[in-house]
Amino acid sequence: MDLYNKNVTVIGMGVSNTPLVRWLLDRGAKVTARDKKSADQLSDAARELIASGVKLISGENYLEGLDGDVIFRTPGLRYDTPEISVAVANGSVLTSEMELFFELCPAHTVAVTGSDGKTTTTTLISKLLESAGRVFVGGNIGKPLLPEAEGMTPDDWAVLELSSFQLHTMRRSPDIAVVTNLSPNHLDYHRGMEEYIEAKKNVFLHQKPGAKLVLNKKNGITRSFAEEARPGVEVLFFNGDGGEEVYERGGAIWYGSDRVLETGDIILPGHHNVENYMAAIAATYPIVGADPIRRLARTFGGVEHRMELVAEKKGVKYYNSSIDSSPTRTAAALSSFREKVIVILGGYDKHIPFEPLAKPLCEHCKLAVLTGATAGKIRRAVENSEEYAAEPFEMVTVEGFDNAVAEAANRAEKGDVVVLSPACASFDAFPNFMARGNRFKELVRKLPD
Repeated sequence: MDLYNKNVTVIGMGVSNTPLVRWLLDRGAKVTARDKKSADQLSDAARELIASGVKLISGENYLEGLDGDVIFRTPGLRYDTPEISVAVANGSVLTSEMELFFELCPAHTVAVTGSDGKTTTTTLISKLLESAGRVFVGGNIGKPLLPEAEGMTPDDWAVLELSSFQLHTMRRSPDIAVVTNLSPNHLDYHRGMEEYIEAKKNVFLHQKPGAKLVLNKKNGITRSFAEEARPGVEVLFFNGDGGEEVYERGGAIWYGSDRVLETGDIILPGHHNVENYMAAIAATYPIVGADPIRRLARTFGGVEHRMELVAEKKGVKYYNSSIDSSPTRTAAALSSFREKVIVILGGYDKHIPFEPLAKPLCEHCKLAVLTGATAGKIRRAVENSEEYAAEPFEMVTVEGFDNAVAEAANRAEKGDVVVLSPACASFDAFPNFMARGNRFKELVRKLPD
């Protein structure tokens, strides 16, 4: 894409698009930035770009009169927003930072998507591939990779975590695609579960012959994707039954007939992390062999905000799993503990059902502290369930996140576990799950020893 002297519009001046603007300026583009935030609400890096001559259109009407030879969409903005549709009809080319990266990247590409387990699986794959060459990590984690694409070589690896927002309009797919699982999520953004699934499919629908597609066999939706794989693409199931698949048997993970990893060597808690290792092994074992996998399992303690042990205070252990923004993630987190726990739940409403939470909460929870916009919906879903009628537990609703943490701490006794596993996004009170997790850690560390 020749961008010299082109009128380029970048929608959103967040983490991924700020480096994009610099990249565009370096290639002679005339850049207009559009953002709903006012100039004084933007990051220092964004304001520096505006001061250097980038035109800024901001405020509630930031999309009014949208135009440009090329328009870069921020992932959180739908491609069919009316102003974008008009601009495209008038000749603008719509793309995104991630789509352009795939177009320019000379390295081997691996992309991981799914409803749960994306970040841990992406991290495992990136660490394993370090034994095979230089590795660049990006997408939803790490840093934007577009500015680094020109420095990559065909011997390098680019490992990306991709959300449905990023995949929604993607027309390119990676050399190795991994789909961890799929369950209802982001239905505040997508127009139903079917659209969410269709967006996820773009991680493999444009693969070329010789590429690889890794799918979770025990998840009905992802299992069905095998039927739509492109000709010449290798399809490999994990969570399989044996044979040529990746599967768990006899206390070990197997790749076909190779006993690759003893599950007891995995120091990450919870069976969901065994599944994450299976996905990573399916993607990388033929490339790296068993030794790096075994070394990683014995040493890798996890990713921040994912079942992260924060502290032990007065005999109570506090875990930060702020990444748990869906009921299925919370169910997996709760199943990691043998004892019944105190869990802090609630947050932004993504319009996904909370009924699936009833069974794991009844089985694993001694107290649920509910807070945020979804507190009432979670309570109703649980109280109306058959599981709760048979095995009730205590639930308390608390106004405000800080008060919820304080309530959990006040009710905890020596030997208890308190876990932040909200089952919801953070946007009712925090800009992202990291900010929520960091606030939880700050509050916990202030508790008396």
